[in-house]
Amino acid sequence: MQNGESHLIRLFEGCRRGDRNSQRKLYECFYGYAMSICLRYSTSKEEASEILNDAFLKVLTNINKFDPAQPFKPWLRRLLINTAIDYSRKKHRFSMTLELPETIELPAEDLPVLSPDEDLLPILRQLSPAYRIVFNLYVLEEYSHREIAALLDITESASRSNLTRAVEKLRAILTPTAHKLLKTH
Repeated sequence: MQNGESHLIRLFEGCRRGDRNSQRKLYECFYGYAMSICLRYSTSKEEASEILNDAFLKVLTNINKFDPAQPFKPWLRRLLINTAIDYSRKKHRFSMTLELPETIELPAEDLPVLSPDEDLLPILRQLSPAYRIVFNLYVLEEYSHREIAALLDITESASRSNLTRAVEKLRAILTPTAHKLLKTH
């Protein structure tokens, strides 16, 4: 067993016993990873911090349900995403059931391409919560429309509609930026 794995197992055991030092260390160990996910689903850093804290509370209260033989990050990621969705539903009270009369399935090559140099968060934050969540789940987390529909309690066509609208909005945001870049070169 690797040293890092044994350290994590000791942290999980400490968390199961309610040891505050182990809980703090687990939080610190995964803070950056967790915050990066929460930021994608939030409208501000403060909101992301609220989601993160809510999610870690769930982690610590459900740590007995985690199987240490399995990787921790996927379990944490799922908890973070579900907490972000719950938070958004409660806070924004948005409807995710908006449907276009006719929806089209966008091929992957039609999705906007963001360079690694671009800061994705300010761009994604310009999307409505419904569009941002579907975009994140489909493009960044690689969920299918069926999985998104089940997770958000919407229809698959609503998921596709929200993705289509998110992509249209992102194109509108990115097109002026692309034109400015082309004029300067």
